[in-house]
Amino acid sequence: MESTTARRQDLVPVSLDHATDSLVTRNTDIEDLLNSFLSNKSPQTIEAYRKDLHDFRKFVGAGSIDEATRLLLSHGLGRANTIALQYKAHLKERKLSSATQNRRLSALRSLVELAGTLGIVNWELKIKSSRNKPYRDTTGPGVAGFRRLLDQLSSRHDKKGVRDRAILRLLFDLGLRRGEVISLDLEDVDVEGKRIAVTGKGDTEKTLLSLPETTCKALSEWVSTRGDEPGPLFVNVDRAKKGNRLAGHSLYRIVRGLGNKAGLKTRPHALRHASVTEAVRAAQSNGIDLTTVLHFSRHKDIRTLMIYVDHEKDMQGTLASLVSNSVA
Repeated sequence: MESTTARRQDLVPVSLDHATDSLVTRNTDIEDLLNSFLSNKSPQTIEAYRKDLHDFRKFVGAGSIDEATRLLLSHGLGRANTIALQYKAHLKERKLSSATQNRRLSALRSLVELAGTLGIVNWELKIKSSRNKPYRDTTGPGVAGFRRLLDQLSSRHDKKGVRDRAILRLLFDLGLRRGEVISLDLEDVDVEGKRIAVTGKGDTEKTLLSLPETTCKALSEWVSTRGDEPGPLFVNVDRAKKGNRLAGHSLYRIVRGLGNKAGLKTRPHALRHASVTEAVRAAQSNGIDLTTVLHFSRHKDIRTLMIYVDHEKDMQGTLASLVSNSVA
């Protein structure tokens, strides 16, 4: 069977010199569109959209995001859907997670939708998202694994060690997402009041979260080490990018690197999994209702939290045993 990659070489390349819609051949239209698309969003959302658009740019062989956008918009609905369909197949071929595939397709749909709002095109992409699969593993490294990560920093009192310890505490103790951690500013931390203001996923307003004693201590040490100048809470400490906001991929490497040293394969979101799993376990032991756990995890949908509950109780395993025993 002919591969999708081979087929797309025949379907995707389109010369912009033969564009059928003159409106979108003007550079100013594309520039205005992209500026609007990448504005009024959180830093982590902008970073994600840029990454998605760069991936699409590489797929169509364009030299820039501007050029890739013009290619997508300049040839009408049919051709745009053809390109998008081939891109969707390309994402599947690469065996990317369904969540990543859907986010990248969503970025294209949102871009075209905004182009329609601005009067650049009069159509929308019709490409549907892939079916999302539930989390396969919601346990993460667990409490024991998290302790092993902390052990890697137990003797570290340099600037990087103090910073990384505070990051680990936020990821696990509060179950923060990677984007939520890197978007924090110094002004978001109230050490005396033991609170921190977090901009959640998809939110525009900050939410005040209480800090446990241990978390507050780790943050206090980092703030003292970092200094009191306004700006990003977590910054690079290496010479090349010293003082710049820590990027999401850098935080990923920090956690992965500590995991490798501890003999664990982990990532930032795995610490969030471990945190929510431990919250479910603690709630069940202390008679706390799931609504409270939902507020802790800050999931939008109770069904997502129920995945953690099911994995903790192993309801599937219990029912499988009952079915099996019925014919034993």
